[in-house]
Amino acid sequence: MSHVVRAALVQATWTGDTESMIAKHEEHAREAARQGAKIIGFQEVFNAPYFCQVQEPEHYRWAEPVPDGPTVRRMQDLARETGMVIVVPVFEIEQSGFYYNTAAVIDADGSYLGKYRKHHIPQVKGFWEKYYFKPGNAGWPVFDTAVGKVGVYICYDRHFPEGWRQLGLGGAQLVYNPSATSRGLSSHLWQLEQPASAVANEYFVAAINRVGREEYGDNDFYGTSYFVDPRGQFVGEVASDEEEELVVRDLDFDLIEEVRTQWAFYRDRRPDAYDGLVEP
Repeated sequence: MSHVVRAALVQATWTGDTESMIAKHEEHAREAARQGAKIIGFQEVFNAPYFCQVQEPEHYRWAEPVPDGPTVRRMQDLARETGMVIVVPVFEIEQSGFYYNTAAVIDADGSYLGKYRKHHIPQVKGFWEKYYFKPGNAGWPVFDTAVGKVGVYICYDRHFPEGWRQLGLGGAQLVYNPSATSRGLSSHLWQLEQPASAVANEYFVAAINRVGREEYGDNDFYGTSYFVDPRGQFVGEVASDEEEELVVRDLDFDLIEEVRTQWAFYRDRRPDAYDGLVEP
């Protein structure tokens, strides 16, 4: 019997406030569950605008604790209601002055499994993230969920192959990459990097991007979210570059074993020869 996981992702436009943004994602999640999805992931800091287009202290107000903040608790209720695993990216406050770009992972029974904190923090025009976030310090967790082993990598992280590999070494079968990336800057790389990382590490990747213009700055988020398989092939169509969209796809996890047998990258790795990669 094949091991097929029906997975979902949401690329969304900003509504103008947190309450309506969360409510909109809840409705997408319920629709995904009606379509039989067992896991869903949302975009980077999904319950807020992408405020990193500017550097203003007012935007610390979007932060909340993880897992004890209101959004994660609400998503735990949603997971219990729908029976889905949910990947929940939010702006985390740990304590005064300690802020992270974080994704909580909630199992299908509503239990909180843990969080991933974005490691690589950009500081370029339109993406002033070092103003808000400390670099992640919680390692490379792979979560043992109801659908399998799930990892998370966030936006700018995707340019760094080391974390993708760490997640593969940790046993990840599916990695969600919630993002906020704008037209012109990276759209070519968006079509290359996640498929290449899926190939190099032989697992599925869910690439999620925001869509549309928002009230802070002038970035135009281009959507085109997708699932990609361990051979680097898109699973179904890529999402719209202009419209909000719920994407639901069947992922055949048996393909992971098949590909890893054909292409024995993990067998043929040479960590004994890679010391120079970790020299500063």
